[in-house]
Amino acid sequence: MAKASEIKVGNILRFNGELVSVTEVLHRTPGKGGAFYLDKFRNIKTGKIVEARLATDEQVEICRVETNDFQYLYEEGDSMVIMDNTTYDQHNIPKALFGPSVKFLKEGMNVIVSFESEEPIMAQAPNHVELEITYSEPAVKGDTSSGALKLATTENGVEIRVPLFVNQGDKIKVDTRTGEYVERVK
Repeated sequence: MAKASEIKVGNILRFNGELVSVTEVLHRTPGKGGAFYLDKFRNIKTGKIVEARLATDEQVEICRVETNDFQYLYEEGDSMVIMDNTTYDQHNIPKALFGPSVKFLKEGMNVIVSFESEEPIMAQAPNHVELEITYSEPAVKGDTSSGALKLATTENGVEIRVPLFVNQGDKIKVDTRTGEYVERVK
């Protein structure tokens, strides 16, 4: 247990029975009455922002979170199997922790996973991945009215919009946070 005055941005707390990440800490000293903290927390599971007013000596529980690099091995039902790069231990991580970037994961890729007392609480795919185009429509000469983009299918079955010059067999870099084409890889 720690006092509210010891909370820092980035800490993981157990607040009202939920795990939250501290996003903002403001110290207020009004003209009358005691000083207090106005804190903003992001719920780790739901992503919802919660605001709280804490007295300076109020007790909060700061959780011990371990974050490490893991290697993604394969998909198993509603979970992803990952392996610790140092101990070779395998863990099942729910797909939901990766969010929408889960569809860009390839076997053998490194991912970042955070554990709080043996329970996975956060997972993050790399910001950019390189994928091969398995199918793309042929470009029609002079068709630039639609922003010069066409649909293409990547090696893991994801359809994304790419520029007209990208062809089947090309490798491209995709931003996993937005799902958008970044550049063609040589």
